[in-house]
This record gives sequence, structure tokens and C-alpha cells, in this order.
Amino acid sequence: MGRAYEVRKASIQKTGAQKAKLYSNFSKEIYQAAKSGIPDPDSNIALKRIMEKAKRSQVPSDIINRAVEKAKSSGGEDYKEVIYEGFGPNNSTLMIKCLTDNVNRTVANVREAFNKTKNKIGVSNSVSYNYDHLAIIGIKSNDEEKIMDMLLNEGIEIKDIESEEGIVIITSSFHDASAIKDCLEKNISNVSYEIDEVGLYPKEKIKLSGESLDNFTKLLDMLDNIDDVTDVYHNVEL
Repeated sequence: MGRAYEVRKASIQKTGAQKAKLYSNFSKEIYQAAKSGIPDPDSNIALKRIMEKAKRSQVPSDIINRAVEKAKSSGGEDYKEVIYEGFGPNNSTLMIKCLTDNVNRTVANVREAFNKTKNKIGVSNSVSYNYDHLAIIGIKSNDEEKIMDMLLNEGIEIKDIESEEGIVIITSSFHDASAIKDCLEKNISNVSYEIDEVGLYPKEKIKLSGESLDNFTKLLDMLDNIDDVTDVYHNVEL
């Protein structure tokens, strides 16, 4: 199963996450996509796709529409994606992705979570070399071979493709996520995305137990409670 199964499982688990945090994250991403280009999904493919992803995650339409309208007004925030790297107990590592309009506030909050759990925030590239930055896209289909040929004919390099319960799951470099979607949408009518993730996945995983596991889960909870944190990736089997 590998990473594809892990991502699918994580996508299912996200439905139980705090809705307010989910809505806030999507609102920021939609706002930034609209502000960075034309605030019209018919003319801005990045905006269109993040809006579609928000709808699949059951974000209410009024939240989506408010984020787009906010981007049309002058001024407003500018959000920046930043990634922090850190060390947890017993060789555990973390990659913390944030979307923020105030980097100083965000890094202070992230550092506080590490300090309070007696863990350590790292410098750039101290952890990231142990992670792969991947796109994992899954669509409803029973024709894995046809989809693979379609992507290869477009010159798209894929790292893996597999089928699971009527879903074809494609793994590629994160750089190719948009090209894969362009190809699928050009060749397949009414594409239904079951998995649509770009993330950082550890090359190897470890197991924690006892006090180390308790400490690690406490750190995860503290990071999750930071408004600017959108995703936390780590190398611990939970």
C-alpha cells in the first residue's frame, strides 16, 4: 500500500478534525490564490482547483465566496507559505507547514510548542532531506494501464501508480501535480478526485512508545492548535 494508502487514510481522518481550522485554512488558500491572479475561477486555474478541493472537503459555499470577494478588495493580508523543521523524542522528526501573514508570530508559536515539550526546532534542511515532496492524486477508475499510458504520452514522469478499490492512485513529484490534473481533465470527462494531496512524506518511519510517544502526541496537539499551521508531517507510526 505504501504512501498512497497512508495519504488516503489521512484524508479520511481529516473529516474528524476541527472544522473551524479546516475552514480557516481553505479560506486563506482561496484568498491567496484569488489575490495572486485573477479572482475568477474561470480564468484562474489554481483558484478553480483549490475551490473544488474545498467543496470536496465540505467547506460551506459562503466561506469560499467570502474569501474570493475579500481578494477583490484593495489591501488585505498577504499570506506566505513557510515550512519549519524539528526534532521530537527518540529520533522522531517533523515538518510543519504554515500559511501566515506574520512570520515572526508563527515561528514564535511553533518554537514555543517545541520548547514546552522539551523538543527542538531545527534549521533549514536539517530534517527535509529525509522527506520526499510528492503529489498523490487518486481518481475513480478501473483502468490503471490507460491512465499510465495517457500520462507517459504527455511526457509526465510518475513515481508510482496503483489501483485500490476502484481508485487509481498516482504518485509523482509535487512539481507535476498541475500537469497531471491537466492531462486527466483533458482526457477524462467529469474527473472525480478521491485523493488530492501535495505533501512531505518520510523516507523511513519509526515507532515510539511510553513517555516518548506521550511527549510526541502532546507536541502534535500543540502544533495543531496553532492557527497558522496547516499540516504537520512526521516520521512516526501512529
